[in-house]
Amino acid sequence: MPNQIQAGFEFEAIFQEAAIGILVTNSQFEIILSNKFADKLFGFETAELLGENISLLIPNHLKDRHHGHLANLGHEKPISRPMGIGLDLKAKRKDGSLFPIEISLSHFKASDSMHYIAFVSDVTLKRKVEMELILKNQQINQLNETLEQEVEARTQALQNTLNKLEVNAKELEISLEKEKVLGDLKTRFVSMASHEFRTPLTSILGSATLIEKYTKEEDQPKREQHINRIKSSVSHLTEILEEFLSVGKLEDGKLEIHPTEFIFSDFINDILSDFSTYKRIIRLDIGEDFTCCQDPSILRKVVFNGLSNALKFSQKEVVLQVKRKESFVELCIIDQGIGIGEEDKKHLFERFFRGGNATVIQGTGLGLHLVDRYMRLLGGNVEIRSELNKGTELCLQLPINKNL
Repeated sequence: MPNQIQAGFEFEAIFQEAAIGILVTNSQFEIILSNKFADKLFGFETAELLGENISLLIPNHLKDRHHGHLANLGHEKPISRPMGIGLDLKAKRKDGSLFPIEISLSHFKASDSMHYIAFVSDVTLKRKVEMELILKNQQINQLNETLEQEVEARTQALQNTLNKLEVNAKELEISLEKEKVLGDLKTRFVSMASHEFRTPLTSILGSATLIEKYTKEEDQPKREQHINRIKSSVSHLTEILEEFLSVGKLEDGKLEIHPTEFIFSDFINDILSDFSTYKRIIRLDIGEDFTCCQDPSILRKVVFNGLSNALKFSQKEVVLQVKRKESFVELCIIDQGIGIGEEDKKHLFERFFRGGNATVIQGTGLGLHLVDRYMRLLGGNVEIRSELNKGTELCLQLPINKNL
């Protein structure tokens, strides 16, 4: 139960503190979830939007057209897409005032029912800046006409203007590139979240429903079976949220290392004890023992993640090799799994990236990204050697004694 409470709290924190309006509707387009940002954006109190039809937020003069769009969305196969690019879309606040928006739509199925997610941004400031840019361009043209008789001054003014435009163009290019990257990350996140959260949540709901039906004392084994399924699903959700939180800490530079001395063989055997179910297919190949000064907590996450990946993608023996090389230690995790294609190798350490042959296997696409970032903190590096359908070798090299 504590794990379930923690998982719910962490998911609620991510949803409620998002810096973008998020609305979730059921198949009848009734709002079933809205975060703080969305409530504030549309001028409603917390939970006031729940149960309302999404059309409440549509300007009156556009409602007929919007009903037609919703009807098509409900009957046709829905697709995730941005809406309103190049258009002047508006939404309605509680007080009836209108404001410009940009919106992206996604969808997922839960309990055999279609649900829709809308990400809503207020672009009032963006529209204002665009108008200011238009006005500035008009002013530049007027200035050029005024300075026609003063060739030298006009040329200098034009040069200054061109310089400013060039700077603005470069800034705009950088901004667009960042927006493209963020858009790609958002798309990957929505795709991953809708898949990874749906499975354990469906399992929890199904088990909870079945537990209600087992009311007799002789049904206790069945109740325990479903309780264990719920615990397992909650644990899986907690792991996913923990990965999200770890990425956030790394991006914000809030994760610090705390090197301490420990016996390396004891450290490795302690990790392997967590994989007791896989004792027969994990083979440890370790040389001479030695004392290491590193952050054991972060290093444990790295090795645990590597072994978990190897076991996930391979049903055959997994080898963990540990070799000391002067002032460095090399850990290699070798599996005989599905391997990695050449095209996918260049994206392995990107957030939310999953290989083309791994989409049907459970995962968030954050594992190798976290391994790479953790290893940088520890002063080490990561190397991956892999061939499609012939397995993968993950090699970690790090200093034995991290500078205190």
